[in-house]
Amino acid sequence: MTRPESRPTLVIAHGAWHQPASWAATCDAVAERGYRTRVPALPSAGKNPAPTASMYDDAEVIRHELSEIDGPVVVLAHSYGGIPVTEGVAGATNVSHLVYLAAYMLDAGESMYSFHGMETPSDTSGTFPLMENPREAFYHDVADELADQALGQLVEQSLRSFADTVTTAAWQDISSTYLVCGDDRSIPPALQQTMAARATASRTLDTGHSPYLAAPQRFAALIDEIIQSAPVAR
Repeated sequence: MTRPESRPTLVIAHGAWHQPASWAATCDAVAERGYRTRVPALPSAGKNPAPTASMYDDAEVIRHELSEIDGPVVVLAHSYGGIPVTEGVAGATNVSHLVYLAAYMLDAGESMYSFHGMETPSDTSGTFPLMENPREAFYHDVADELADQALGQLVEQSLRSFADTVTTAAWQDISSTYLVCGDDRSIPPALQQTMAARATASRTLDTGHSPYLAAPQRFAALIDEIIQSAPVAR
């Protein structure tokens, strides 16, 4: 078992329309297991994100966060967060493992639009609308009080971040685990399975889109297990 003092730092990339605060319960749970965490705010999500806020801006924030950390790092990406992680972690020398949680694990040349077979809009300024029922899509298996709190924290998401194309894929050179959420009502599990085939390893969870909110302690135990069984250095 990895000693607490030698455990990697866990850097978390939150999903679209979300903020770092949504990960507070899981950060507390992994801290009990000896992990330091960082959840940088991605500029594409906010109350008033810049009209030109891009996936590349998000990737640069992640890249900078990694540069500030001494010692090994494991990067955990959720949902949209998988795209800037794939872009921004490429070339990082201190990242030992990637965890994609119901996340977009795209390859170079792909964007969220192209991956879904959609045409990229000619005007990518402005924001991408939130789905009609985010409670059902994101939190259908989350307790009512926590779901209501999470819904109240949702913000706007720049449209451009969904349209930007990945130029390099970190998972080509860094080992990875894909966590398929088998009862996901946001990203279809079959689509997640397609991306999971790109990962070094994968697991299927019997959860909705946000297990880090639905069961933080159980999710933290899973992350701890994955990290301890993965290489701690490249």
